[in-house]
Amino acid sequence: MKNVTFAAVAAVAIGAGVGVGGAQAQDLSIATGGTGGVYFPIGGGLAELINTHIDGASATAEVTGASVENVALISRFDSDLALALADTVFAAFHGQDPFEANPVPELRALASVYPNAVQIVTVEGSGIESLQDLVGKRVSVGAPGSGTEVSAQTLLNANGITYDDIDQQRLNFNETADALRDGDIDAGFWSVGPPTSSIMNLAATRSIALVPLSEDEIANAIEAEPVFAAYTLRAGTYDGVDVDTLTISTPNVLVVHADMDEELAFQITRVMFEHVDDLIAVHPAANDTTIEFALGSTPIPMHPGALRFYEDSGAEIPDALRP
Repeated sequence: MKNVTFAAVAAVAIGAGVGVGGAQAQDLSIATGGTGGVYFPIGGGLAELINTHIDGASATAEVTGASVENVALISRFDSDLALALADTVFAAFHGQDPFEANPVPELRALASVYPNAVQIVTVEGSGIESLQDLVGKRVSVGAPGSGTEVSAQTLLNANGITYDDIDQQRLNFNETADALRDGDIDAGFWSVGPPTSSIMNLAATRSIALVPLSEDEIANAIEAEPVFAAYTLRAGTYDGVDVDTLTISTPNVLVVHADMDEELAFQITRVMFEHVDDLIAVHPAANDTTIEFALGSTPIPMHPGALRFYEDSGAEIPDALRP
């Protein structure tokens, strides 16, 4: 990761369509996730928008361990922008588990970009048809420190299942797909915007099934984590899955440090929404990248630069989003 100082960024005034008067270009690091998820292509798409439309700034999407690691990277100034799940962002901002010892109150949001759906995948013939069927099985709960693991553990615990009840494996998306394909695990968790490439690739080689949640299980999860919301994975999202699957979702938040230059934050927010079609071309999850979604689902205060963009757009901004 590049350690980019925000003092240097603040020294550059970046105007809409205006050059920076010969100032040295700012190299921005965008913390994403593994290559098999959605964070990496979305982050790459955002980097391309910055490179193309913001004079004096360039950006690179970095492969990381995803949400929990990304929040830490922002706090240490090791990344300039990061994607992270709303539950992870909320917990870090407020110093809740697993951030009691290292809260990150300096986190600020630019937007909620799209919702992550918790997708519990198994292969046909596994005998796993419900959340409770995971007990005693080999289950990947996501990469260590990822938002997938945070969401999986919260969902399981809220419904009376602990890691002691399963043979838990902590694998990233591609590793989880490979382990399912090879029969090394029985089920795996993804918390990611559907459709995601690692599940699509798995479905091309094995007959898969998605494990649905009951309404009671969803209610228990929301009681434990208020940023969760019910979500329906539509039939046909993946090859061979021809029924709707009820699950939960969590917004994905684009976060920065409170010390980011206000003009830079404004310009990044502006180009993301003005050129959202370019993000949709990168991944269909960006169909949910709207001002309405951002203002209705972001769990922490927004950066003043982002707020200026939303104010200029004429949107009504909830008081909770103001620092």
